[in-house]
Amino acid sequence: MTDVSALIPARPLARPDLAEQAVEGLVRATAYRPTTGFQIVTPQAEVRDGSDPDAARISEIVFGEAFDVLESRGPRAWGRARRDGAVGWIDRAALGPVAAPDARINAPRTPVRRTASPEAEVVLTLPWNALVQTRARRDGFIEIVGAGWVEEAVVASFGVFDADPATAAERLLGTPHVLGGRTDRATDCSGLVQQALTACGLPGARYTPDQALLGRAVDADQARRGDLVLWLKPGLATWGGHSALLYDADHVIHATGHAGAVVVEPLVQARARYADDGFSSPMCRRV
Repeated sequence: MTDVSALIPARPLARPDLAEQAVEGLVRATAYRPTTGFQIVTPQAEVRDGSDPDAARISEIVFGEAFDVLESRGPRAWGRARRDGAVGWIDRAALGPVAAPDARINAPRTPVRRTASPEAEVVLTLPWNALVQTRARRDGFIEIVGAGWVEEAVVASFGVFDADPATAAERLLGTPHVLGGRTDRATDCSGLVQQALTACGLPGARYTPDQALLGRAVDADQARRGDLVLWLKPGLATWGGHSALLYDADHVIHATGHAGAVVVEPLVQARARYADDGFSSPMCRRV
């Protein structure tokens, strides 16, 4: 017999009054509707808790990522980020038509210029791992559909990835720690790990409990650079724990509220602090 719960998405768009059509017959709701796919056309957009359009930020979605909308209410839309399943409200002004991406931005805070010239006006700045559709090439620049021109060196074609998540995470050293962030302007712990995994072409779940299911478990004495180091704390609201990457045998790289930024910290210090704060013992996963 099929377990019906296995058919339900991990984060369904479902409330007592409204649910996505894909879970009709699986999740109880007053009404069911199909979702409508959009793409983010601003550098980034906040995702706010699904209970209220003005609730706290729980994530971000970046340029080129898809967002499936189920309901619009005033200036906000409720739906799910297709890349990582985060559910919540975003500004409708951030949504535009879908244009299939063929590359990603492989550097933090990439300036987009009006023309193919290093002296041209900067019209916006794209975050690391933004998804882009490329068009023309000229004088060392690539045209990004719906944005402008960026230097060729910052564009990575699909299939071209970093080799090591810890090295990828070094791009964000010093970035402020802010809950709900996952960009090079501000990031939380699991957002940093997610973006580092994404840069390596690895599955990048958004929150710590989901990251604890990635790959396979490894013993702490067998862990190596780039492995995930995860502390769970089930009562910790949306995030459910703390995520880091092993930097070397004695250090982790992570975004931490203790330091207020992305830092490299001795593992023994991090282990003691999270134990004092009621987190579980750390687990290691290799993705």
